[in-house]
Amino acid sequence: MNSTTIRRDTTHRTILVVEDEPTLATAIAQRLTAEGWTARVASDGASAVQAAAQLKPDLIIMDIMLPVMDGLEATKRIVAERPVPVLILTARDDEADKVIGLGAGADDYMTKPFSMRELIARCKALLRRVERAKVIAKNSENEKILDFGSLIIDPAQRLVTLDDQQIHLTPTEFDLLATLARKPRSVLTREKLLEDVWDWVDASGTRTVDSHVKALRHKLGSDMIRTVHGVGYAFEPPEQRAA
Repeated sequence: MNSTTIRRDTTHRTILVVEDEPTLATAIAQRLTAEGWTARVASDGASAVQAAAQLKPDLIIMDIMLPVMDGLEATKRIVAERPVPVLILTARDDEADKVIGLGAGADDYMTKPFSMRELIARCKALLRRVERAKVIAKNSENEKILDFGSLIIDPAQRLVTLDDQQIHLTPTEFDLLATLARKPRSVLTREKLLEDVWDWVDASGTRTVDSHVKALRHKLGSDMIRTVHGVGYAFEPPEQRAA
């Protein structure tokens, strides 16, 4: 495994940085360490898969363009074995690339170049979501199944079926769909979705909402989520659309 230990802190938060550019990888790891987290570095996709299995990190920062195995394939393999939040880094500001990355199992993305301050803010938000998800999962044990005919959302088991076929959603995609579906046909602003799903307190990531909606539409159909231009999105139940 091509990985390097940076430092362990008493907070016991381990973040795996997967980046083949040594200078950038070191800079990210040092900044994470300054926050009191443990940082580990892998320089290619295959090493990342191995490191993730051994370390069981709390968060992974994954570059897309990697040697041996690209970041998308590495992400797919990692999240298939164990759910873990993944923040992908891409050098291209291309919406299609971001949707593909989210479809591979990533929870968020950042486009290079980026500020370390924003990177840390994204990491903190993802880590907070992990803790909040545990509370939500416990509170969802008695939550009713959201039955919309051909679409069924089970909050307790975090399962989604469409036309009797189970649909694989990332944790973020599930949270976004469930948040919208709990208020069918109601318009939720991007800012509200950022607050409820991503635990962000500012509107700097509204494009992240848009990208995740596109990923959901790719899996569920283009007309399941309605765009309200300039405002946000609304969930349209299948039977309502059929009617």
